[in-house]
Amino acid sequence: MAKQHHIVPNSDNGWSVKTDHATKASRCFTRKQDAVNYGREVSKNQGTELFIHNKDGKIAQRDSHGRDPFPPKG
Repeated sequence: MAKQHHIVPNSDNGWSVKTDHATKASRCFTRKQDAVNYGREVSKNQGTELFIHNKDGKIAQRDSHGRDPFPPKG
């Protein structure tokens, strides 16, 4: 399975950028947008999927920066 990054709420009322099932965040932010910006850069550099979660933990948005196994024809 390809590596994934997640933007998730943390216990300090901020946002964390985490890899897959990591127990520790790679970086934490006060503002969600700062976490998203950082997460997108990391995801683009590493060619991974990025999942952006809401405060309730549900996935709100997904960005694909990896090799899509089913690229659109066109």
